[in-house]
Formats: sequence, C-alpha cells, structure tokens
Amino acid sequence: MIVRQLTSTLHERVLQVPVVALLGSRQVGKTTLARALEIEKPIHYLDLERPSHVAKLADPELYLSKFSEHLVILDEIQRIPELFPVLRSLVDERRRAGEKAAQFLILGSASPELIQQSSETLAGRISYLELHPLNISELGDGQIVMEKHWFRGGYPDSYLAVDDEVSNQWCEDFITSYVERYLPQSGITADPLLLRRFCSMLVHQQGSPVNLSKMAGSLGIDGKTARHYLNMLEALFLVRSLPAWSKNAGKRLVKSAKIYWRDTGILHSLAGLHNLEQLLGHPLCGHSWEGYCLEQVITRLPKGYLCSHYRTHAGAEVDLVVETPGGEILAIEIKRTLSPKLSPAYLESMKTLNATRGYFVIPQGEAYPLSESVSAMGLVEFIEYLVE
Repeated sequence: MIVRQLTSTLHERVLQVPVVALLGSRQVGKTTLARALEIEKPIHYLDLERPSHVAKLADPELYLSKFSEHLVILDEIQRIPELFPVLRSLVDERRRAGEKAAQFLILGSASPELIQQSSETLAGRISYLELHPLNISELGDGQIVMEKHWFRGGYPDSYLAVDDEVSNQWCEDFITSYVERYLPQSGITADPLLLRRFCSMLVHQQGSPVNLSKMAGSLGIDGKTARHYLNMLEALFLVRSLPAWSKNAGKRLVKSAKIYWRDTGILHSLAGLHNLEQLLGHPLCGHSWEGYCLEQVITRLPKGYLCSHYRTHAGAEVDLVVETPGGEILAIEIKRTLSPKLSPAYLESMKTLNATRGYFVIPQGEAYPLSESVSAMGLVEFIEYLVE
C-alpha cells in the first residue's frame, strides 16, 4: 500500500473535529485511506451504495446511536442526503457530553449535493479534506517512475496495473461508468454518447481557454447546457479550471480560464493513446505534460495559495502564477526539456506580474540559476521546495 500524504492530516483531523468529510473523485482511494486509520476508538463502516447497508438505516437515529463509542464511516453519503440533519443532532448531543473527537467520517465523490447539504446542516461541526490521485511526491523520483505516472495517471488501480494495456482498460471503464451511471446520478440528464463526445472534445481544449459556444454548436446543445456539463465535471474533481491572472481579483472570474483534465491517465484514454510512444508523437503531448506538472504542483500547495495563468494578446504567457498568503508572486513556466532558455517575453511578464521569483520546472535534475531571479528546478524538487 502506498502511503498517502494526507494520512497524518486525516488522523489529526478526526481527533479534533466532530465530523470530517473526505472528498474526492471515485476510485481515488478514499475508502482505503479511511479504513486504514489507526485510532483508539473502534471503526464502524457503512457503504451507502450497498442496499444491505442502506436497509440498516431505516431508522438512522436509532441505528447510529448504537455506535456512540465508534468512529462511523459513511461512504458515498451523498446518496442519502437526509442523513445530515440526523448527524447534526447526534453530534450536538455528544458535544454536550464532552465528546470532541470525530464521531463521523463521511466520504463523498465530491458531489455538489454533499457540500451543499453538509454546509447547511453541519456548519461549525465539519472539516473538509480532499484526496487527490497519487502525487509524484508519493511515488518517488526517477524518469521511469515519472513517465509511468504521467502516462497512466494517479488513480491507484491505473498506476499499479500490470501493464499499459490493463491501465488503459481501467481508465476506459472508469470513463464509461462516470458517463453512463455517475454523471446522470449527479444531475446531468443527457445521452451517454453525447456526454462522451463532450468529454472527448474537452481533450482538445487541454491547456487552452475553452470555447463553450463552439463546442455546444458542434454537439447540438445550447451554451448553458455545455456550461452545466463543464461545471459538473469540475465539481466532481475531474476537470480543473485555472483562472486568468489580474491585478483585480474580481476580474479573474470574467477572463478566460484554462481547462485541464486533472488526471492524465483519463486524458490519454479519452484521446485514444495506448502507450507512451504514441503520446510522445501526438500533438497533445505538450499540453498533457503541462497539465500533469500543474496538477502535481497545485495539489501539494499549502492552504491559502492562489493559482492562475497569465497571457497577453501579444502572446506572452506564464503557465502558472502562484500567489502566497504573504503576497509573494511566483512566475512558473513548465518545460519538457533539461535545458530551458529565458525569453524576453517571460522576463517582461515577470515585470508585469511584479513576480519576486521565477521558476522553470523541468522533468528532473539539480536546480541551477538561469538569472538572478529565475531558476530551473526538477519537478519533485520544486514541489518539496514549495511545501517546506
């Protein structure tokens, strides 16, 4: 079992907060991580996608009251949103009795319903954590590990598959299950073939501002429907929207955001790429690598860091702009080369951004300066530098 970096944080959180919500897309490892927790109190697990477990909750207050000395794990809780008021009542009752540690660990596939319901009924009683696919920092350095992770993505079953063929089949099945079953359950009522086409079209928008009007026209749907599809994919942690940088933070919501599939294994499966050699010769290669590095960096950033991209009409751009809680601005370029070159456009962008430091993130190798304020650094080393 690969040790997840969230393990210690999750352990600390269940000792401090009455309800902990562990969110993330399906198959990312939430159940495995939750059931591997080692705490003093016993753990009771319920999978709310199993009819036999749901049947036990015919009278949820009566049933859950039996486990007052347990940490109760409720998996896929968004399936039964009416449980939230019951949890609030039980939490308040035990808080009055002096219980401070977590009584409930709820797992959800990042559905909007889960967040909305828990926010309304468990305000002040709940803490949220997000479990991402495997990060390169959890797997180790080295070109072979990195290329395997880049091509297969970070879902444990895909990354740990015996070969690329099995990995690709897992990704294909994952996409099918989302399109045919989970997305309709989450409120998207559309033909599965149409949803699949929408997802495939987003592949060609990887790392670019998405043109939803054009996509909607190609699919024979209106722009609002296309926006709803995209918002749902983002809410389920399948797609990331990276806003455009602006001095006025409010304007970032209006300018065009870049769209990325968060897991490159899913991206490559949707693109019909079956091995690394095909990827390296495909036009998608550069955007795939950019999205891969962005996701590895963003998912490891401490709380309070703001991320955006920068682009001018003249073509100058910075792949990732990171603003620290202290106001420092970092201009980060991603290059799939070991010998990047500084360009006048990049240096001009740094001035416009008022960036204090610039970084060229390369696949691997020791850090070295490109100028007084710009350094080249391997991906894993750069992530560790940021989170220190």
